[in-house]
Amino acid sequence: MDDEARRAVDALNRIGYLLERTREPTYRVRAFRRAATVVSDLPAGELDRRISDGTLRELSGVGAVTEAVIVQAAGGAIPDYLQNLEAAAGELGDGGVALRAALRGDLHTHSDWSDGGSPIEEMARAARDLGHDYIALTDHSPRLTVANGLSPERLRQQLDIVRDLNDTFAAEAAAGEAREFRILTGIEVDILEDGTLDQSADLLAELDVVVASVHSKLRMPAEDMTPRMVRAIANPHMDVLGHCTGRIVVGRGRPKSEFDAEIVFEACRQFGVAVEVNSRPERLDPPRRLLSLAVEMGCMFSIDTDAHAPGQLEWQTYGCERAEDCNVPPDRVINTKPLDDLLAWTTR
Repeated sequence: MDDEARRAVDALNRIGYLLERTREPTYRVRAFRRAATVVSDLPAGELDRRISDGTLRELSGVGAVTEAVIVQAAGGAIPDYLQNLEAAAGELGDGGVALRAALRGDLHTHSDWSDGGSPIEEMARAARDLGHDYIALTDHSPRLTVANGLSPERLRQQLDIVRDLNDTFAAEAAAGEAREFRILTGIEVDILEDGTLDQSADLLAELDVVVASVHSKLRMPAEDMTPRMVRAIANPHMDVLGHCTGRIVVGRGRPKSEFDAEIVFEACRQFGVAVEVNSRPERLDPPRRLLSLAVEMGCMFSIDTDAHAPGQLEWQTYGCERAEDCNVPPDRVINTKPLDDLLAWTTR
């Protein structure tokens, strides 16, 4: 790829990243990422020719806005659209700074293998660029068909891809081209109505990190939801209890699930399962009252983004801010652990 095309692709992808970070509609993000793919696929010299001829918009995937970005970036300028986004982006929050600095990775992320919007490698490289040492790839399990959950066969295929990518990252680190980084194999497995986990035990045993979450029958009565969650927590393969109340706090919203929090958090403490501090702005789960209760009860925690796109990986700031407000001790956050210590904890 020539320099002009590289500058245009970088600008388009940066715009897509910032739009993801600020929760802009998916169609807007895809427009810029699609244009980046179109430009990167052009033969050498064709971008310059099309800019000169004024034929950029004849390319499928390039519209008026993306054309302006491409032309300005290819000419060596920072596109106006990008400048405006950068100026508006700012910081995500002003709290949790020390806790965020202590985090070494993110244990709940999704790729385009389930309901994420980006390839595994793109998610991983974005996480590495943010300074992470590791990231857990936790695409959904089979029952969540609406999110394209992974069958055992597809999950095994994904494990092969992760293995190859980790070889690539190790080679780049050995060559001094980048920091050491690893993708951890994982899953966000559904907690089924009877408390079992939506994947075979043998396959779960192969994974580095297992996040388990309730995605169905969220309005189940507390007297049924509590034993459902406790049975899952007692499963020896479970490492993290994902977004425990299932609430949504934006738009039309969704009320939190009802369960006996003391019983559930005591199970987490006894069975060594971390309570997730989910950083997604529309979740911010658990609520502060429950998060404070989990702290008082001696639980471990995992502060995760539940990111479905590269730009969302920065959302850990939101979770760190809430965790700090609720006095979550950094030494009880599992993703502050160095990689070897974390894996020793999850495979104990």
